[in-house]
Amino acid sequence: MTSSGRNRPSLVAENRYTSRQAPKKAAPKKPTPPKKRRTSGGGRPPRRPRGPIALVRGLIGWIFGLIWRVVWRGILIVSLIIGASVWYTASNLPNASDLIDGRARGSVTMLDRDGRQFAWRGDQFAGAITAASVSPNLKNAVVATEDKRFYWHLGISPRGILGAIRSNLRDGNGALSGSGGSTITQQTAKLLCQGQPFDATLWQNEAAYEADCRKTTLWRKITEAVYAMAMEATYTKDEILTIYLNRAYLGAGTRGFEAASQRYFGVSSSQVTPAQAALLAGLLKAPSSYAPTTNLQRSWDRASVVIGLMEDQGYITAAQARDALTNPAQIVASAQGREGGYFADWVMDTGPSYFTEDTTEDVIIRTTFDPYIQKSAEEALAWIFENKVREGSEAQAAIVVMSADGAVRAMVGGRQLTSGGSFNRATQALRQTGSLFKPFVYAAALELGHSPNELINDEPMCMNIVGSGAWCPQNYDREFKGQITLTQALRESRNIPTVLLSEAVGREAVRNVANGFGLTAELAQGPALALGVSESTLLEMTGAYAGILNGGSSVTPYGLVELSLRRNPGVPLMGSGGGIGERVIREESDRKLIWMMNQVVENGTGGRARIDGWQIAGKTGTTQGARDAWFIGFTADYVTGVWMGYDNNEKLTEVTGGTLPAEIWHETMTRVLTNMAPAPLPMITPDANSGGLVMTDDEAQGLIQMILRELQGQSN
Repeated sequence: MTSSGRNRPSLVAENRYTSRQAPKKAAPKKPTPPKKRRTSGGGRPPRRPRGPIALVRGLIGWIFGLIWRVVWRGILIVSLIIGASVWYTASNLPNASDLIDGRARGSVTMLDRDGRQFAWRGDQFAGAITAASVSPNLKNAVVATEDKRFYWHLGISPRGILGAIRSNLRDGNGALSGSGGSTITQQTAKLLCQGQPFDATLWQNEAAYEADCRKTTLWRKITEAVYAMAMEATYTKDEILTIYLNRAYLGAGTRGFEAASQRYFGVSSSQVTPAQAALLAGLLKAPSSYAPTTNLQRSWDRASVVIGLMEDQGYITAAQARDALTNPAQIVASAQGREGGYFADWVMDTGPSYFTEDTTEDVIIRTTFDPYIQKSAEEALAWIFENKVREGSEAQAAIVVMSADGAVRAMVGGRQLTSGGSFNRATQALRQTGSLFKPFVYAAALELGHSPNELINDEPMCMNIVGSGAWCPQNYDREFKGQITLTQALRESRNIPTVLLSEAVGREAVRNVANGFGLTAELAQGPALALGVSESTLLEMTGAYAGILNGGSSVTPYGLVELSLRRNPGVPLMGSGGGIGERVIREESDRKLIWMMNQVVENGTGGRARIDGWQIAGKTGTTQGARDAWFIGFTADYVTGVWMGYDNNEKLTEVTGGTLPAEIWHETMTRVLTNMAPAPLPMITPDANSGGLVMTDDEAQGLIQMILRELQGQSN
């Protein structure tokens, strides 16, 4: 077996398939050439890193891949959310015309006696304007200053936002503090509070509402951007600009460029020059700081920057820019709002609150105000304090000028001129009237049949006042003249004869006359009533003297002539609430009183008020301790009252009603009466033979004893 096996040939594939055809051999595969690897020097390819380096690289690549996948998916999701938010916001936006005026409160515009605007209260809105109706100068100035890419962006400007953030950080502020980089559309969104209306239950007032809307937070900037893009998707560019031009606050209580143009320049926004347009557009940065009524030079400096921007962007030529810089915009005199500020405050206080302080409408009030007379009074007061009052004095003064029917023409409530809101000494200060009250005593006597030429005693006297002891009135000069006429007693403002006369005719009669002429405060009950120990305001006392001028009828001072709404100016809703009322004393008695008061100016304590060629009647007043000094006088045309004193009731030094107050009156009326023809006073000169004694010495003493018994009986 062994040998036979050893000689057998080897078993190969061919032999295994002896009974079948042997399979064909497959053609050998051509080997695939290896991929060439990049090498840095053309030599052998670098080896693939292995170990920790490969692990770190792989981990970093995975992380970046994950971040990229998260980022682009996040961007897609955020874009979808923003798109949906913009679509939803845009679908709920109202018509552009409904967004022109969104004020919660209305305004009050006051017109003087000639129909010229002179005072404003509340946020002024002078009517809707459009981007097409305003002057191209104004439109271009706003775009050049606030958003030069306004007509190309979609509501936001990423370049502007990044630039603002960079500027804020460079200035050491927070990213959102300082420049905002907002487009005009974003600013409009902010003015609209992103569509959230004022709600009195959420905000104390409209100012708090607007302050809240102006707060800058990251979330507020995001929602503002969404609202801006929604506006761009809904409104045209000019519609957005129209809303902006009407809603922007431009200082001095003006809302919108039409109100600001009329306030500062007295022209419509369709008529402004490049210089005026630059000043208005410059206010947008900081309305209160750059308002020309606050600091005109600062306003001009800001306007020069705007003019440069307009020139750089091709809106005006170099020649126009030079002209605008050489001739900056001038504001009208009434723009300061200080003209008649005290008067305007008084009108607001006297009108119904639902048409003044709390109005939701735009109200127009035609008034009795005369700017020329107002200027005369202001200049007179300033001249007296500059030339006749010691420097540094804190003494105050007030002036009221009115016609005989009570129409107030001018009012100065203090030395500091104001645009409103200050303490008004003409209407709010209750002060003792002193001898200014005496004409009412003499009016009562004349009404009871006494004559200006009747005699009365001017001798020392004392009265025992229950609870106070002896009361011995004195004359200002500490002298006694014996028997004198009633006219002399009033002319020289003598106290003792006036007290005796008051007691003779009866205090009740005196009070009735004073009340009838408009003195509403509670009047003194004792004999000192005759010497003006009761309090009143300058306006009230001037109105009482107007009643004397007009023939003896009561007068209610008034400033409001007619009130209407701006949307319906031809229909007055209310008229004057003042004027001449009921008769207080007979016309004959009144004309005699005017003659007696004329003697006060011609030959008595009011001599410093005299004006050559004019008949003037009046009365001085100085209170006990010289804490108040008054002079009220009148011509045939005007009644003017002057008060002087300290707010803290300090004593005046060497001042009586016949000194500085009479001089203020003289300076005021000298200016007022310029170019006017003198007119005679409506007075009756008494017959020189008329008269007699009001009372003899014995009668006077008997009267005193009767008063004492009456007072004693009341005490028991």
